Amino acid sequence: MMAKRLLFICMAAFFLAACQNNADTSRSLIVSGNNKYLTYPDGTPFLWIGDTAWELFHKLDREEAIEYLENRAEKGISVIQAVVLAEMDGLRLPNAYGEVPFIDLDPTQPNEAYFEHVDFIVDKAESLGLFIGMLPTWGDKIHSEHPGSGPVVFNKENAQIYGEYLGKRYRDKPIVWILGGDRNIANMEVLEIWRSMVAGLEAGDGERHLVTYHPRGATSSSWYLHNEDWLDFNMYQSGHTRHYSDVYRFAEHDALLFPRKPFTEGEPAYEDIGVSFWTNWNIAKAESASDTVSPIDHTGVLRDPSVYKEGLFTDADVRVHGYWNFLAGSFGYTYGNNAIWQMWEPGTPYAIPCTMSWREAMDRPGADDLRHMRKLFESRPFYKLIPDQSVIYGPVPGGREHIRAAIADDKTFMLVYLSVGQTVKVNMEKLDHPVNAWWYDTREGTSSGADEYANEGIREFTPPTSGTGQDWMLVLDDATAELDTL
Repeated sequence: MMAKRLLFICMAAFFLAACQNNADTSRSLIVSGNNKYLTYPDGTPFLWIGDTAWELFHKLDREEAIEYLENRAEKGISVIQAVVLAEMDGLRLPNAYGEVPFIDLDPTQPNEAYFEHVDFIVDKAESLGLFIGMLPTWGDKIHSEHPGSGPVVFNKENAQIYGEYLGKRYRDKPIVWILGGDRNIANMEVLEIWRSMVAGLEAGDGERHLVTYHPRGATSSSWYLHNEDWLDFNMYQSGHTRHYSDVYRFAEHDALLFPRKPFTEGEPAYEDIGVSFWTNWNIAKAESASDTVSPIDHTGVLRDPSVYKEGLFTDADVRVHGYWNFLAGSFGYTYGNNAIWQMWEPGTPYAIPCTMSWREAMDRPGADDLRHMRKLFESRPFYKLIPDQSVIYGPVPGGREHIRAAIADDKTFMLVYLSVGQTVKVNMEKLDHPVNAWWYDTREGTSSGADEYANEGIREFTPPTSGTGQDWMLVLDDATAELDTL
């Protein structure tokens, strides 16, 4: 009798563990066996298409958060990057319900009411199939060379306690931890604080979730942290410096590092933000001018973007930087919009002037184009892609006419991205069989011009249109692979 009872207990424990493991499958991600991309625990590849919603937990109420998250899920976004202790005075300025994160600015005394609101948003994201790229804090709450509103509140001891609190609270949720918060590592003392926070996170969640680091603009986490055992993949921020930024240089750098780790773009140029806004925009002068001449109206809306010498980043920049990243080896790409990252509403303070509210910005062309990006990469085994510039015959230009190419590791398909619809010469012998070639319209998500060619010699291809904003993807499929056009 006792033996049967013990057997029953063991079987019940095994069944419970199996159920828990199955339940966790959709709530966690792991690094692929070849260290190039992310997968679910069952091996299903995960396509990271993110959105920077840094102020989500801080600024929006629950109804607004639902509106935002449903919109992003419909756009094809898979990861929402948001900050628990937000940049815009997130420790002292209350959230939509009048709550601040800590009692007396003490990281060891979390305010339950504040975190219940974070819980609600995380739960809603989970119900929509979204992961949260959760930043425990913006980088200005730890000492850095670029202070923000802060205040600096973390040391080694309280960082670990806070990390463990978050880890336990979100242990069973679809989370990826993102440290850093737009700051680089200032010194060894700062590095030890981040290490302590990671130790706390891992103690709290049982190391269930991946960890990365969001660095300052024009840098990669690999520059400071590549050999940290806790850094599961690298994240870089190409930043907001210029149109046709050579984002692929970050990917090319991180691909050569040992040990191999996956890498992704965590903050590219945001749609509707001024190009090099920090050098081309004089806020003090604009705000001291009368309303009749100021580029900003009385509600705070930027009505004259010409104050930026190079204009604003557009949907074309979103697509160019996204496809350049993917074809250079990045496993993902994170979109951003100037109004959305700060969840800005007219009549409220702004960090960087916006041309519209966050609600209006949700349906901007660049955000809509993400669904087409996801459609293309999910139509083919994107995880097989290997960057290969030798697909392109002749010298590859830089700048706006740069061309990126990648080929599947089993040679079943190739992708060649043309940023301004330029003519390209392709080495057809890269594929082993006759080739089905067709054009993918990255703006509309449609295909055209399908035709079959021999896999020999060099062939010239010219897209249906050309010029700024007329980017196209040339798709070349092995004709024997039975891949469908879109």
